Amino acid sequence: MRRMLCSGITAGLLLIILAGCGGQTGTGPDPGNQAGAPGSSAPAASGEQALNPNTPSGIPGEAGSNEISREDALAIALDNAGVAEDDAYNIKNERDGDSGIPIYDIEFETDYGDYDFEVAMADGRIVGADYEVDEEWLDTLGDSPVSLEEAALLVQSKVPGSHAEDVEIWEESGDGRGRYEGELFFDGMKYEFEIDPRTGIIFDWNADLRS
Repeated sequence: MRRMLCSGITAGLLLIILAGCGGQTGTGPDPGNQAGAPGSSAPAASGEQALNPNTPSGIPGEAGSNEISREDALAIALDNAGVAEDDAYNIKNERDGDSGIPIYDIEFETDYGDYDFEVAMADGRIVGADYEVDEEWLDTLGDSPVSLEEAALLVQSKVPGSHAEDVEIWEESGDGRGRYEGELFFDGMKYEFEIDPRTGIIFDWNADLRS
Protein backbone atom coordinates (compact mmCIF):
# COMPACT_ATOMS: atom_id res chain seq x y z
CA MET A 1 0.00 0.00 0.00
CA ARG A 2 2.83 2.41 0.94
CA ARG A 3 4.67 1.51 -2.34
CA MET A 4 1.59 2.31 -4.44
CA LEU A 5 1.14 5.69 -2.71
CA CYS A 6 4.76 6.64 -3.42
CA SER A 7 4.41 5.64 -7.07
CA GLY A 8 1.30 7.80 -7.39
CA ILE A 9 3.01 10.81 -5.84
CA THR A 10 6.05 10.37 -8.14
CA ALA A 11 3.84 10.14 -11.25
CA GLY A 12 1.98 13.28 -10.25
CA LEU A 13 5.20 15.22 -9.79
CA LEU A 14 6.41 14.12 -13.25
CA LEU A 15 3.18 15.35 -14.88
CA ILE A 16 3.49 18.74 -13.19
CA ILE A 17 7.14 19.13 -14.32
CA LEU A 18 6.33 18.14 -17.93
CA ALA A 19 3.38 20.56 -18.10
CA GLY A 20 5.58 23.45 -16.91
CA CYS A 21 8.28 22.80 -19.55
CA GLY A 22 5.77 22.68 -22.40
CA GLY A 23 4.52 26.26 -21.69
CA GLN A 24 7.98 27.89 -21.93
CA THR A 25 9.07 27.28 -25.57
CA GLY A 26 10.13 30.97 -26.35
CA THR A 27 12.01 33.78 -24.66
CA GLY A 28 9.89 36.78 -25.93
CA PRO A 29 8.61 38.54 -29.09
CA ASP A 30 10.88 38.21 -32.18
CA PRO A 31 11.89 41.80 -33.16
CA GLY A 32 12.43 40.65 -36.73
CA ASN A 33 8.72 40.01 -37.11
CA GLN A 34 7.40 43.30 -35.72
CA ALA A 35 5.07 45.14 -38.11
CA GLY A 36 6.97 47.95 -39.90
CA ALA A 37 10.34 47.00 -38.40
CA PRO A 38 13.42 47.58 -40.59
CA GLY A 39 14.03 44.55 -42.79
CA SER A 40 10.57 43.15 -42.05
CA SER A 41 8.26 42.04 -44.85
CA ALA A 42 5.21 42.81 -42.72
CA PRO A 43 3.16 45.86 -43.75
CA ALA A 44 3.50 49.06 -41.72
CA ALA A 45 0.78 49.92 -39.28
CA SER A 46 -2.07 52.09 -40.60
CA GLY A 47 -1.28 55.81 -40.47
CA GLU A 48 2.40 55.35 -41.45
CA GLN A 49 3.54 56.30 -44.97
CA ALA A 50 6.77 55.22 -46.63
CA LEU A 51 8.73 58.01 -48.40
CA ASN A 52 8.59 57.72 -52.20
CA PRO A 53 11.80 59.00 -53.79
CA ASN A 54 9.85 59.73 -56.99
CA THR A 55 7.43 62.08 -55.29
CA PRO A 56 8.23 65.84 -55.58
CA SER A 57 9.65 67.01 -52.29
CA GLY A 58 8.27 70.55 -52.50
CA ILE A 59 11.63 72.01 -51.51
CA PRO A 60 11.85 75.68 -52.63
CA GLY A 61 14.24 76.11 -55.50
CA GLU A 62 13.25 73.04 -57.50
CA ALA A 63 12.23 73.69 -61.10
CA GLY A 64 8.51 73.63 -61.85
CA SER A 65 6.99 72.14 -64.99
CA ASN A 66 6.18 75.58 -66.44
CA GLU A 67 9.62 77.12 -65.88
CA ILE A 68 12.50 77.29 -68.29
CA SER A 69 15.54 75.24 -67.33
CA ARG A 70 18.90 76.53 -66.14
CA GLU A 71 20.42 75.43 -69.44
CA ASP A 72 17.84 77.40 -71.44
CA ALA A 73 18.40 80.48 -69.28
CA LEU A 74 22.15 80.32 -69.84
CA ALA A 75 21.64 79.92 -73.59
CA ILE A 76 19.42 83.02 -73.60
CA ALA A 77 22.07 85.05 -71.76
CA LEU A 78 24.89 83.90 -74.03
CA ASP A 79 22.88 84.65 -77.14
CA ASN A 80 21.94 88.13 -75.93
CA ALA A 81 25.56 88.89 -75.07
CA GLY A 82 26.80 87.54 -78.38
CA VAL A 83 29.17 85.19 -76.58
CA ALA A 84 30.00 81.72 -77.87
CA GLU A 85 29.41 78.96 -75.29
CA ASP A 86 33.02 77.83 -75.59
CA ASP A 87 34.21 81.33 -74.65
CA ALA A 88 32.39 81.35 -71.30
CA TYR A 89 33.93 80.02 -68.09
CA ASN A 90 33.53 80.38 -64.31
CA ILE A 91 29.81 80.16 -64.91
CA LYS A 92 27.41 80.73 -62.00
CA ASN A 93 23.74 79.96 -62.51
CA GLU A 94 21.58 80.24 -59.39
CA ARG A 95 17.90 80.61 -58.58
CA ASP A 96 17.04 83.98 -57.06
CA GLY A 97 14.45 86.74 -57.17
CA ASP A 98 14.26 90.38 -58.23
CA SER A 99 11.30 92.65 -57.45
CA GLY A 100 9.18 89.59 -56.72
CA ILE A 101 10.13 87.88 -60.00
CA PRO A 102 11.75 84.43 -59.75
CA ILE A 103 14.92 84.54 -61.82
CA TYR A 104 18.09 82.72 -62.76
CA ASP A 105 21.02 84.86 -61.65
CA ILE A 106 23.72 84.12 -64.20
CA GLU A 107 27.35 85.21 -64.19
CA PHE A 108 30.19 84.19 -66.48
CA GLU A 109 33.58 85.36 -67.62
CA THR A 110 35.37 85.50 -70.95
CA ASP A 111 38.86 86.54 -71.98
CA TYR A 112 37.41 89.86 -73.10
CA GLY A 113 34.83 90.75 -70.43
CA ASP A 114 32.61 89.81 -67.47
CA TYR A 115 28.86 89.32 -67.79
CA ASP A 116 25.88 89.34 -65.40
CA PHE A 117 22.31 88.45 -66.41
CA GLU A 118 18.96 87.97 -64.70
CA VAL A 119 16.58 85.75 -66.65
CA ALA A 120 12.93 85.29 -65.60
CA MET A 121 12.12 81.65 -64.87
CA ALA A 122 8.57 81.92 -66.15
CA ASP A 123 9.21 83.05 -69.72
CA GLY A 124 12.93 83.56 -70.29
CA ARG A 125 12.69 87.32 -70.37
CA ILE A 126 15.91 89.16 -69.49
CA VAL A 127 15.04 91.46 -66.58
CA GLY A 128 18.57 92.55 -65.76
CA ALA A 129 21.97 92.67 -67.45
CA ASP A 130 25.34 94.26 -66.90
CA TYR A 131 28.52 93.68 -68.86
CA GLU A 132 31.54 95.52 -70.16
CA VAL A 133 33.99 94.39 -72.84
CA ASP A 134 37.68 95.21 -72.64
CA GLU A 135 38.37 98.11 -75.02
CA GLU A 136 41.91 96.87 -75.63
CA TRP A 137 40.41 93.67 -76.99
CA LEU A 138 38.32 95.76 -79.40
CA ASP A 139 41.54 97.22 -80.77
CA THR A 140 42.66 93.75 -81.86
CA LEU A 141 39.60 93.24 -84.08
CA GLY A 142 39.22 94.12 -87.73
CA ASP A 143 37.15 97.08 -88.90
CA SER A 144 33.40 96.64 -89.45
CA PRO A 145 32.12 100.22 -89.06
CA VAL A 146 28.48 101.06 -88.34
CA SER A 147 26.57 104.33 -88.67
CA LEU A 148 24.49 105.93 -85.94
CA GLU A 149 21.31 104.51 -87.51
CA GLU A 150 22.81 101.03 -87.76
CA ALA A 151 23.91 101.23 -84.13
CA ALA A 152 20.31 101.98 -83.11
CA LEU A 153 19.20 98.85 -84.98
CA LEU A 154 21.78 96.82 -83.05
CA VAL A 155 20.24 97.97 -79.77
CA GLN A 156 16.72 97.30 -81.01
CA SER A 157 17.69 93.73 -81.98
CA LYS A 158 18.75 93.02 -78.37
CA VAL A 159 15.38 94.13 -76.97
CA PRO A 160 12.53 92.08 -78.52
CA GLY A 161 9.45 94.16 -79.27
CA SER A 162 11.23 97.52 -79.21
CA HIS A 163 11.68 99.86 -82.19
CA ALA A 164 14.81 101.54 -83.45
CA GLU A 165 13.11 104.95 -83.43
CA ASP A 166 12.65 104.62 -79.65
CA VAL A 167 16.41 104.37 -79.13
CA GLU A 168 18.05 107.61 -78.03
CA ILE A 169 21.60 107.58 -79.37
CA TRP A 170 24.39 110.12 -79.86
CA GLU A 171 28.09 110.23 -80.67
CA GLU A 172 30.78 110.89 -78.05
CA SER A 173 34.52 111.41 -78.46
CA GLY A 174 35.53 113.36 -75.35
CA ASP A 175 38.03 110.74 -74.11
CA GLY A 176 39.80 110.44 -77.44
CA ARG A 177 37.94 107.28 -78.43
CA GLY A 178 34.88 107.64 -80.58
CA ARG A 179 31.75 105.82 -79.41
CA TYR A 180 28.01 105.81 -79.66
CA GLU A 181 26.16 106.17 -76.37
CA GLY A 182 22.48 106.08 -75.62
CA GLU A 183 19.52 104.66 -73.78
CA LEU A 184 16.20 103.00 -74.36
CA PHE A 185 13.10 102.80 -72.16
CA PHE A 186 10.85 99.88 -73.03
CA ASP A 187 8.35 97.63 -71.26
CA GLY A 188 9.38 98.67 -67.75
CA MET A 189 13.09 98.38 -68.49
CA LYS A 190 15.84 100.97 -68.86
CA TYR A 191 18.75 100.14 -71.14
CA GLU A 192 22.02 102.05 -71.34
CA PHE A 193 24.80 101.25 -73.79
CA GLU A 194 28.05 102.18 -75.51
CA ILE A 195 28.91 100.97 -79.01
CA ASP A 196 32.25 100.93 -80.79
CA PRO A 197 31.67 102.61 -84.21
CA ARG A 198 34.68 100.88 -85.75
CA THR A 199 33.59 97.32 -85.00
CA GLY A 200 29.86 97.65 -84.31
CA ILE A 201 30.26 95.85 -80.98
CA ILE A 202 28.21 96.87 -77.94
CA PHE A 203 31.01 96.95 -75.39
CA ASP A 204 29.06 98.37 -72.44
CA TRP A 205 25.48 97.27 -71.71
CA ASN A 206 23.23 97.78 -68.70
CA ALA A 207 19.59 96.77 -68.31
CA ASP A 208 17.53 97.49 -65.19
CA LEU A 209 13.95 96.64 -64.32
CA ARG A 210 12.06 99.79 -63.30
CA SER A 211 9.28 99.44 -60.73
